Amino acid sequence: MYTTSEGRETQKYQKDREIVIKAEDLGVAFNANYQRDDYKSIAIKFLSKKKKKKKGPSKTWPLRNINFTGYKGEVLGIVGSNGSGKTTLCKALSGILQPDEGNLEVNGKVSALFSMGMGFNKELTGRENVYLNGMMLGITKEKINLFIEDIHEFSGLGEFFEQPMKRYSSGMKARLGFSVASHLEPEILILDEALNTGDAEFGKKASIKIKELLKKAKMVIIVTHSHKYALNNCDRLMWLEKGVIKEIGDPKYVLEQYEATVPKKKPKMKRKLNLEQTNADVRNKLVIKAEDISIGYPLKKKTHWALKNINFEINEGEVVGIIGHNGAGKSTLCKVMTQILRPDSGNIQINGETTALLNYGTGFNAQLSGKDNIFLNGMLLGIPKETMHENYPKIVEFSELGKKIDKPIKEYSSGMRARLGFSIAATLQPDIFILDEALSTGDMAFKQKASEKIQDMMEQAKAVVIVSHSMSMVEKVCTRAIWIEKGTIKFDGDSKEAVKLYRREVKEKKQKNKK
Repeated sequence: MYTTSEGRETQKYQKDREIVIKAEDLGVAFNANYQRDDYKSIAIKFLSKKKKKKKGPSKTWPLRNINFTGYKGEVLGIVGSNGSGKTTLCKALSGILQPDEGNLEVNGKVSALFSMGMGFNKELTGRENVYLNGMMLGITKEKINLFIEDIHEFSGLGEFFEQPMKRYSSGMKARLGFSVASHLEPEILILDEALNTGDAEFGKKASIKIKELLKKAKMVIIVTHSHKYALNNCDRLMWLEKGVIKEIGDPKYVLEQYEATVPKKKPKMKRKLNLEQTNADVRNKLVIKAEDISIGYPLKKKTHWALKNINFEINEGEVVGIIGHNGAGKSTLCKVMTQILRPDSGNIQINGETTALLNYGTGFNAQLSGKDNIFLNGMLLGIPKETMHENYPKIVEFSELGKKIDKPIKEYSSGMRARLGFSIAATLQPDIFILDEALSTGDMAFKQKASEKIQDMMEQAKAVVIVSHSMSMVEKVCTRAIWIEKGTIKFDGDSKEAVKLYRREVKEKKQKNKK
């Protein structure tokens, strides 16, 4: 057990540095016996037919005995498994939650960006949401006017800046959210999983912007599951686990300690899912066929084609990765395959029942518990109540949420939502399984577990489609990859070759921007 907090930080690091944040024995508690405040819970209670036993008042502590100091000019990273208290700490630092014990001093105005653009109004355009978010942060309209075009340009949204946000992909929301938060001159910027759905090119761009920010801002706090990102961009790292600080200090050292606790992959007798071995299992039975699919959105002067003349076939036994930059059309394609969207032209043929997990926790009711949401999602998927009861223990066990399954979803971190969403969809063994950035916020151990589950699913499922910005996951899990750019297919074939070409383009663009 690692108990390092301030004690292991060197005198040299602390000497003569301005203190921006000081937490002393900080604790945040939640009422364990919450009262549901949503009428849908009545329906779920009826379906589950289990009476709740009355209990006396009790508290759970997602954070307790937190001690740390944040210094001016630093980028402090926070890592830890899903449900470790990272989001709760960010909410306490930003003033959304008030500590139940201890002291917290924050010397500066906090701008926080939680997950992928939370707080945006999906009916408003990107431009309108910039003003809305700016004013929510207490920034005057006159000041927003000075930065609005810089935000537009940095986000790279182009004409989509004038479109309603309900047409945005998760990556586009992330880009706009970061652009707003970073340009409106924050004193303390907190990014809680805000860049997990961003593509590699924008991630590098955001890293440069964060370094520029520190010339004016006091400090930046980044919550991330990307250990590579933490190592390359953070001055110090804090490892949270079960609401307490395990380590804080040098990023390399902290990551070594954290990674040592991640369970090692168990050896399996089954085949590994790689290109050479999987090709033999691909059956010549059509699962999905797209013929000249196009979807367009009318703009002021022309039509923007989110998808244009898309053609591909997916056969039984394939695990297909969908890659591309933010706004390329990946999420739109997923919505077509799940028949949420109808193409303006062309045809889509689906042979089988499709289960889709679009982003993390899409479709969850925040007021209901995790348990209630399991049954609610089953109902929405048309699955009999008996089947849901039969699979419920497996879902809870795989999600690793334990007693938190009885907590309302609104108390879940984004990673916990991702784990529950994946567990529901994967345990119910769909014919066709579509994952659109659903594991972008999962911790390292769960991503590994989910990858193994996807491999096992191929014994029963007809096909799996994975949208991801994690190139290593696409290489490891997918038998094939489709690279989409500006609504058209740029490459369709070997997953390793697709990733190689995509990375080369990102590198070339980066070099071009430096010139």
